[in-house]
Amino acid sequence: MLFVEAPPLKRGAQIKIVWRMTGEGPLHVKATLPDGTAAKRAWGPEEHGGSSWQKPGQEWGTGLVFPKPGCWKVELTRTRGSGHVWLPVK
Repeated sequence: MLFVEAPPLKRGAQIKIVWRMTGEGPLHVKATLPDGTAAKRAWGPEEHGGSSWQKPGQEWGTGLVFPKPGCWKVELTRTRGSGHVWLPVK
């Protein structure tokens, strides 16, 4: 769940993202461009105790800053379980 006023995501702005992730163990979040540039983590991941967002898995919040425009690969990993999503940033 992206917390933005309107798309597209803007480079240099802190973007709050809430994730739902199944599996076990702590959540690790990494965002990179194909050239190897890494996003900066402003905060998180922070596990959320409760929510009205009814989806499978545990809920986590992150604050990410994407320093350059492009198509960012965000990788989510836990001790057991992983996934990724691509996010366009202008």
